[in-house]
Amino acid sequence: MDSSAVIALPKPLKTKWDIIAGIAFFHVGLLFAIQTFTWPAFWLFFVLQWVTGGLGITLGFHRLLTHRSFRVPRWVEYVLTVCGTMAFQGGPTRWVATHRVHHAFSDRPQDPHSPNRGFWWAHMMWLFAHDEVLDHPTKHLRYVPELARDRFHMFLQKTQLFQLALLGAALYAWGGWPFLIWGVFVRTSFVYHSTWLVNSAAHIWGYQTFETNEGSRNNWFVALLTYGEGWHNNHHAYPYSAAHGLRWWEIDLTYLTIRLLALFGLADNIRLPRGNPAKLPAPQRAGPTIHAPRLPLPVPGMIA
Repeated sequence: MDSSAVIALPKPLKTKWDIIAGIAFFHVGLLFAIQTFTWPAFWLFFVLQWVTGGLGITLGFHRLLTHRSFRVPRWVEYVLTVCGTMAFQGGPTRWVATHRVHHAFSDRPQDPHSPNRGFWWAHMMWLFAHDEVLDHPTKHLRYVPELARDRFHMFLQKTQLFQLALLGAALYAWGGWPFLIWGVFVRTSFVYHSTWLVNSAAHIWGYQTFETNEGSRNNWFVALLTYGEGWHNNHHAYPYSAAHGLRWWEIDLTYLTIRLLALFGLADNIRLPRGNPAKLPAPQRAGPTIHAPRLPLPVPGMIA
């Protein structure tokens, strides 16, 4: 029997108590949201959730770094990456590596956050289980070789906690507790759940325009919260596309932002759907506890 065909039983999950404590810390801060509410603090939250979630995660980490669906000058890429790092979702290299693995094995046993293990697993509980590759400080870099060669991206990966602490100190100095609570705790928690809904809700509820052999769905509510990311079945069908909303009523504010960057000469090589949609191989029937090992990934932007 070919040894490469052997699949291994999974090891018992190792809990990441530091991640649990960190996420709980931000949610405890929500308890003070009402007491510290002011309109300036609310508008600060509103702007920062767009800067970190919309520009940073959706535009920067996802469509630019993960799928290279458009091209920008290097300084623009760095600014977007800083915005994404402020969302405190694992840093650029780990975020991109995790998302590339998800696309390559969507809703298969190797998928880090498949809803096949339940809504809450896909939404946030997967973050609490240690992954020996994706959580390793260097092993996950095999999935992001171009980022691993970039000193600035690596610097941001290693200093994300310091950056968030610096932002918190600046907001406190500027507007006291209301700015700190709404600009860090409320904003971070909101962007967390908005991002996580793409992994959970947009793989369970909604409609499928394309048959992609996995569970991605187009979900208008998630698209509203995430500036267009909720048109998730469209994205899995054409992962390299800068546009996720493919019908006139599928509003995609992130794609409009890319077009605006292009208008000012800050984006080009904008990739759009063409040819047949991507389709993963039909999933293999296996016992519920069998997990196949992960395989090397194709060139970024070409994975499903």
